[in-house]
Amino acid sequence: MASSDLQFLASPGGRLHGTLRVPGDKSISHRSIMLGALAEGVTRIRGFLEGEDSLATLHAFRALGVTIEGPEDGRVTVHGVGMRGLQAPAAPLDLGNSGTSMRLMSGLLAGQGMDVTLVGDASLSRRPMRRVTDPLVAMGARIEAAEGGTAPLRIRTGERLQGIDYRMPVASAQVKSCLLLAGMFAQGDTCVHEPAPTRDHTERMLQGFGYPVRREGQTVCLSGGGRLRACNIDVPADISSAAFVLVGASIAEDSDLLLEHVGMNPTRAGVINILRLMGADIQVLNLREVGGEPVADLRVRSAALHGVRIPRDQVPLAIDEFPALFVAAACAEGETVLTGAEELRVKESDRIQAMADGLQTLSVAAHPTPDGIVIQGGPEIGGGTVHSHGDHRIAMAFVIAALRANREIAITDCANVNTSFPGFVELVRAAGLRVRAAHG
Repeated sequence: MASSDLQFLASPGGRLHGTLRVPGDKSISHRSIMLGALAEGVTRIRGFLEGEDSLATLHAFRALGVTIEGPEDGRVTVHGVGMRGLQAPAAPLDLGNSGTSMRLMSGLLAGQGMDVTLVGDASLSRRPMRRVTDPLVAMGARIEAAEGGTAPLRIRTGERLQGIDYRMPVASAQVKSCLLLAGMFAQGDTCVHEPAPTRDHTERMLQGFGYPVRREGQTVCLSGGGRLRACNIDVPADISSAAFVLVGASIAEDSDLLLEHVGMNPTRAGVINILRLMGADIQVLNLREVGGEPVADLRVRSAALHGVRIPRDQVPLAIDEFPALFVAAACAEGETVLTGAEELRVKESDRIQAMADGLQTLSVAAHPTPDGIVIQGGPEIGGGTVHSHGDHRIAMAFVIAALRANREIAITDCANVNTSFPGFVELVRAAGLRVRAAHG
């Protein structure tokens, strides 16, 4: 079935209630496979996200000669091969729609001393890769992108990498992680300077696997030549997936929802901070630490939201959650203004334009700008057909919008929701959303 055949049909109204746990964190699932593969010993993972993006990483490491059992009910066992134990694959590694897989693995593989090609689907093959290939070349990697700086990426055997002192022009956890992973195989120190804080799962997990990482302010450093030791990982629920139901329960009247075991990494908490600025009623309960990551249960109840000017320091902390936040803005009283988010234009789709177009279809005043959007909220939004452009987060955002719509919303090209949130329709229906999948 072609991806463009799958539609979501969301009927107006409904409320969210009960208790649920969204799938595991995608960022941590990716990294657990990557670091477990390079570790000495056996890494056991619980809560692994069985979505297409994370599975692309898992299949790639199998193709690199790593024995991996599972996934079965979120449980995966990785038999590590050590830092230099990967084997050259027999064919290009197909990473599907996963930009995280491609950018992080380009760094990890650049220092492996093997020839390997990384390919992806049509969407991934349009996403910018020079942001990782340029600094990797500066480290001595032999890596070539297609014309335009996109995939496929061809990595060739070369000399040992040299550590780099790199100032990132744009805040990006993927670029930072790519260079830190390459730095493990480089001679000397690799230091990455961030213009703004980004998610720090790589640093936390490297330390969990016994690899020393140094942080001072917004600079992260490590020395090459270390080793990773296997460990057990309990993956928390993904706050990026939780964002959709956090927004849904905030905008739908009479909603009262408990989300269990949600990852509360402070570099990912922007969506909660922004929703609270808008007046959302979100309680953080049972805050605890699991495997070096903060985790909590979140109770969210319906609230009267109001428009805000989103603080620029929150933008990198909520970069993947803005499609959901745009729906919150559409349902808020007054104007919401986002600036400093040009990164949204080079995600799985141009998320600024895709969301603006869809919101305008639903009779919401949404005006895109080069680095953000201005949304005039109101008590109700309309219905119609909106296009997800094959972007999982766009598709899920417009499903949530139906909670405040006056007629049905049809969303096209929704198959890629399985990249991050397998079982999305079934889970939100059980919580009270009126949505069904249809093949058209």
